[in-house]
Amino acid sequence: MVARRFLISGEVQGVGYRYFALRAAARHQVKGTVKNLPDGEVEVIAEGERDAMEEFKQDLATGPIFATVTGLDEVDLPVTGRYTDFRIDH
Repeated sequence: MVARRFLISGEVQGVGYRYFALRAAARHQVKGTVKNLPDGEVEVIAEGERDAMEEFKQDLATGPIFATVTGLDEVDLPVTGRYTDFRIDH
């Protein structure tokens, strides 16, 4: 298991990005949260198997059809096991 924080920048708010991330997390069996940040970025905190996390990251880098992802910063986090699903935080 690995845990990561992703900060996604670009045209990523108001384009269905959080719901896209929710569906991608379900496909890859990743748990955690996604939320819009006041500065226009989207933050994803995720835990999952290493291979699944890499595939999830590729989806995050692409985004939904109306998004334009210009940056994806990634930071390793300690695995907490506190997430039981993937949800959108408001």
